[in-house]
Amino acid sequence: MSATLNPTLPHPEPVATPAARLALKRDGTSRGLLDGAWWPRSRDLLSELPALADVLDPLWGRITRIAVNPKYWPVIPRQVPVDGHNVKIGWFTPEIDPHKLLLLSYGTGRWDLLIIPPETGAESAARLMAAASDYDGPPLTASALIAADEARHGVAETDEPLDPDETWEYEGGASAVSAAVPHQPGPPSRASSLIVGM
Repeated sequence: MSATLNPTLPHPEPVATPAARLALKRDGTSRGLLDGAWWPRSRDLLSELPALADVLDPLWGRITRIAVNPKYWPVIPRQVPVDGHNVKIGWFTPEIDPHKLLLLSYGTGRWDLLIIPPETGAESAARLMAAASDYDGPPLTASALIAADEARHGVAETDEPLDPDETWEYEGGASAVSAAVPHQPGPPSRASSLIVGM
């Protein structure tokens, strides 16, 4: 019996990590409670945060620490490798809104991003990114912004219509917060924000 050996095996092509889906306010002077929005593709921080930090390091300076609320993240690593350095990850339950990501860059500053749930449909995500990166937007917390969008548009995270009971519940407070999320049929204007990876 003879065996055939292939002396050179083909090298696997490296798989590029998808770019972070991100919308940021244009200049460093933030107005409001948020500096932009991030729409991760999964709830795996170890795979999601390196792409985010890769985009933000050149814009904001090297990101050294990230903090989240653990409510929606099943595993929170102590650190993640990012382009030659490690970023420390922390979590705080009462201090951080569950829909917000806090980023720190040593000696440069702090930024707060709305975390759009990965399950969110594209239309809802576009509205939330526009609202979070708008300079003239309302000063809402991250969770209030998501609740306002759901109340105004009557859709859940996956852009599916709510059942009648859920619609009734959301309509009760819709008038108080419906003006908080601007209605924009398309993506936000590039004059007011920077959008990456959509």
